[in-house]
Amino acid sequence: MSWALFHRAARARPFWLATASGAALAACPVLAQTNGESTQSAEVTGQPDLQTPDVVPTTTDAPAVKDEDQIGFAADNLNYDSDTEVVVAEGNVQMNREAVEMRADKVTWNRKTGQVFAEGNVTIKNPEGDTAYGDKIELTDTLRDGVVENMLVVLDNGSRLAAVRGTRFDNGNIELENAAYTPCPVEDDEGCPKNPSWQIRAVKVMYDRAKNKVRYKGARVEIFGLPLIPLPGLSHSINNEPSSGILVPEIRLDRSNGFEIAVPYYLRLAPDRDITLTPHIYTSAAPMLEGEFRALTDIGSFRINGYATYGSLVPLTGEDPDSEKRFRGYLESAGKFQFDPHWSLTYSGRIATDRTFMRRYDISRDDRLRSTFELERIGGNSYLSIAGWATQTLRRNDEQGQQPIALPIIDYRQRLADPIFGGQFELQLNTLAIGRTAGQDTQRAFAGARWDLRGLTGLGQEVTLTALVRGDVYHSDENLLTAIPGYRGKSGWQARGIAAVAADMRWPFIGEFAGGTQTLTPRVQIVATPPIENIDIPNEDSRAFDLEDGNLFAINRFNGHDRFEDGARITYGVEWNYSRPGFNISSVVGQSYRLSDKPSLFPDGTGLTDRTSDIVGRTTVAYRDFLRLTHRYRLDKDNFAIRRNEFDATIGSRSTYAVLGYSRLNRDILLLGEDLQDREEVRAGGRVAFAKHWSVFGSAIVDLTQQTDDPLSSADGFEPIRHRLGVAYDDDCLSIALTWRRDYADTGDARRGNSFSFRIAFRNLGF
Repeated sequence: MSWALFHRAARARPFWLATASGAALAACPVLAQTNGESTQSAEVTGQPDLQTPDVVPTTTDAPAVKDEDQIGFAADNLNYDSDTEVVVAEGNVQMNREAVEMRADKVTWNRKTGQVFAEGNVTIKNPEGDTAYGDKIELTDTLRDGVVENMLVVLDNGSRLAAVRGTRFDNGNIELENAAYTPCPVEDDEGCPKNPSWQIRAVKVMYDRAKNKVRYKGARVEIFGLPLIPLPGLSHSINNEPSSGILVPEIRLDRSNGFEIAVPYYLRLAPDRDITLTPHIYTSAAPMLEGEFRALTDIGSFRINGYATYGSLVPLTGEDPDSEKRFRGYLESAGKFQFDPHWSLTYSGRIATDRTFMRRYDISRDDRLRSTFELERIGGNSYLSIAGWATQTLRRNDEQGQQPIALPIIDYRQRLADPIFGGQFELQLNTLAIGRTAGQDTQRAFAGARWDLRGLTGLGQEVTLTALVRGDVYHSDENLLTAIPGYRGKSGWQARGIAAVAADMRWPFIGEFAGGTQTLTPRVQIVATPPIENIDIPNEDSRAFDLEDGNLFAINRFNGHDRFEDGARITYGVEWNYSRPGFNISSVVGQSYRLSDKPSLFPDGTGLTDRTSDIVGRTTVAYRDFLRLTHRYRLDKDNFAIRRNEFDATIGSRSTYAVLGYSRLNRDILLLGEDLQDREEVRAGGRVAFAKHWSVFGSAIVDLTQQTDDPLSSADGFEPIRHRLGVAYDDDCLSIALTWRRDYADTGDARRGNSFSFRIAFRNLGF
């Protein structure tokens, strides 16, 4: 080995370090009063210390070396015995070799054996960014391997390993005895020492540098200093890269299943795919197995998730609870694939073995499961979609045979520039086939063209002209199986033509008001459409309708394609907007009037039955990120009675907030059509932070519907549906939540009653 490089310099302790230390003690008076006791070594306390020692950080006073066999050396005092070839350096000693830097109060180096003994506030930093601290270190002159007393390793990602005794190996591996690990901060916001939110203590810890993984023997998790969870055979990654192992258990207690514990096991099959198996054990139900598979491919990703059990099924009617014991389960999958910049495929599938499984095991409260796929091509001026969907109903009174299966749905659109007037043409081709196993089947195809021209007048008016034509062909059979006559149409082949012209004018007026800017925009629209054959056409996609601000100015105010509003009408309204820094109010109100006296196709209660429509509007108030209020309404044109009243509010910060909602539909109709029942409901939820990292949260849904609103309902005007209340702790390293929920209605074997859940998540812990 070539002769080492030496550099000697008399150096004083830096003034900035003394100042910083004094400031830290002043900011932490408790620490200042008990500093001698709180900084006892692990040899005295018998426990590893995760706090960073107050030592002079490694500097670059030692000269840089070019040869891997050379050592850069710097110290305040240096003695060399040429006979024994022992170097003794004292006073802020620094050594570096192959980008490994070491600092200590005293270093004894035997050049013959290569042994290095470092004492007093020892710090070693390797090229990977990890820093090791210790009281005494015995290592080789590579500065990479050795034995450390009272060892602390601060990894480059902020995680910490501490031990009473540790051994570092030349390959970067570390073995610790009586050790602790935490990825959590050990200082508060003011820089004062604190205990980590959680840490793992173990008899022995082995750190594999190549795999970036830690293994334990005799491990247990301590939360807020309390040993709570034993974890035999624990191993995990110390970064965000996942690795196989047991995940944090989930605990619940409810009326339907009793006490539940779920222990997920994560298995990493490859860097781009994994699987999680979760057995669910219950005291009042048969065990259930949950599995999820995820994969990332060169062109996209997908996942498959499923639940399976064998147990009794209680039907929606609640009769004969032990009448059926059978396989029960749920399967879902979703994915997206991008074949090239234009072509993509998206799919989502959901299916359950029965109508009460989802609610029984609290997987979802959806009352319909929809499966879809869509193949798309998106070009610069063209769009093609080939799609399909099917629905499984979970509703009590719905017949599965009446649920539609749409396959295929093909939609093609092409945009063309208007070379004469400067507008834009859009051509559209569409076809749809709907089948039912015990209901009406319908096929549809149409071709259409639309022209739009937008311009500004000299007075600042924004004018949009629209013209469209469309030709439709329909075929249907078994029409009598559709319960509502207005949806059936005529059996066999039907055809119709559609044409419409529209002119839409907006005239904004802008000015200053109350320190901000306001915009008042009157708007008028005229639409004319010849009589259209609607009743003879089956209605599959234009059923649910309600007049609101979002469709008031639409050329066709029916949703879907099967119904098209004909006749001539004028729609008028006004928009108002006021804004200033951090504050905004926007409002719109409008109404329409039909010029013809032809009976309307719109059902009673929708706001468009008579020639003059109801009045609809919306107002939104927003103040920074603290407040957002939205009010939507529909007023009866004759007596200004409120037929639709919706109020949504979000108030507060990210830590303390309230979410409120109120809905009332009072359509004032006697015959109840599909999706037109009167309803009244209030929703409330929120979270209150009552201490640092601690909060309480809750939500509730209450049905306010009365029998005067829905004669078929047994509601009494105040019927709670569900409420939830809980307490949570959240910091940047740990999340804990205890939740109590109460359901007030039975759904098959999903019983009303109380349920409790306990959730704990160790952040920054990659199992």
